[in-house]
This record gives sequence, structure tokens and C-alpha cells, in this order.
Amino acid sequence: MHKNYKFIFFDLDKTLWDFDKNSEETLKEIFKNHNLNNYFKNFNTFYSTYNTINEKLWGKYAKLEITKKELKTERFYMTLKAVGISDLKLSETINIEYINESPKKKSVFPNTYELLEYLTNKYKLAIITNGFKEIQFEKLKNCELDKYFTKVICPEDSGFQKPNKKMFQYSLSSLNAKKEHSIMIGDDLNVDIIGASNFGIDTIYFNPKSIITNKPSYEVNYLLEITKVL
Repeated sequence: MHKNYKFIFFDLDKTLWDFDKNSEETLKEIFKNHNLNNYFKNFNTFYSTYNTINEKLWGKYAKLEITKKELKTERFYMTLKAVGISDLKLSETINIEYINESPKKKSVFPNTYELLEYLTNKYKLAIITNGFKEIQFEKLKNCELDKYFTKVICPEDSGFQKPNKKMFQYSLSSLNAKKEHSIMIGDDLNVDIIGASNFGIDTIYFNPKSIITNKPSYEVNYLLEITKVL
């Protein structure tokens, strides 16, 4: 155990909360409820089209090139437009349903609860997320993960997003945490790991897909492996 650590900062999506699984489940429901098979060849075509567009828009949002509102408005509108449907009302309806329903999904990565039970009495735990504040809190509450975390830090709080150093600075300051006593755990090599490393804190790269890298302080393929580090 590295006894100098007192504060553990987690990413949420794709680290604890299984974003891909929960999102796909929600989008399958939307695809069926709105008969989107009339426009798309099949669900996989809709899903891949949406994901490509959504990822590009999130990239622009991270660079402050678009607003939160623009991201929400454009992602489904552009997905429908890709198959020749210019229906703003439908895209807005789908977006509202997605925002309302996806946080209700409860799939988390294996051993999430066991890991948090192990850590909760030893360290102060917090979330640093680039996700929308209202959605992230709902995810945590619905999965009963909220009880483990002292604080949840979102861009709406700090004014910044990972990997910006100011996001990590704000997060540590909000808990009166020192760099040498803090460690960041996340799945995104650039946003979570390199971002935190550039700020000057240790990292644990959650790497379930075994992507080859030499960047993080520590690396795990399964969440329970974190207990070997902490």
C-alpha cells in the first residue's frame, strides 16, 4: 500500500459506470420507439452514425468550440440528417428521451462496488468528470454509487474540463488535497491519465481493452487490481 495517498479521484463514465453498455441500451429503446428503422438500414447503422457524430461534437465541446446546448441540439439532428431527415422537433424529442433515460441505466464495470467498499474507509473519494452535472449526479444516485464520494466535480463547477490542468487544480483545492497525496483513476489516456500526469499527480490507467502504453504511473485491466496499488 502506498500510504502517502489520501485522496482518490475517479473518472465516472467508462471507468465505473459502463457508458457504452448503458448508452447502447437506451439508444436501442429510442430506435424502436421512434421506428427509426424506417430511416436507417438497421440499429447498428444508426448507432455507429450517432457515435461518430457525438464523438466529434464532444471533441469540439472539450475545446470550447461549441456550447453544452449546441452539443445536445446537434448530435441527434445531425444523425437524422445523415439519412436525409431534417426534423429538428424529432431530434429534440430523442435528445430529451436520451438524457432522461440513459442515467437510469445501472450497468457498472465488474467489481465496482467491491472496489469502492474496499477504498471508502481508507481514503477520501471524489469524481472528476467532463459529463453534464445533472446527468452525472443522477447516474451515481440510481446506481447507489453516490454514497461513496465526498465530491463530484463537473465542468459546470470548475469552468474547465479535463485534461486542462485547471480542472485538476480546482478538484484538489475543493478537497484541500495536496498533489503528493492524490491519485487519479480513469479510462481515457489523454484526458484522465496524461492530463493528471501533466498536472503532477500519480495515475492509475483503467485499461480493460489492454491498449499498449507506457504513460501511466500504474495500469490495471480489472478494477479489483487497484487494490494491489492502494
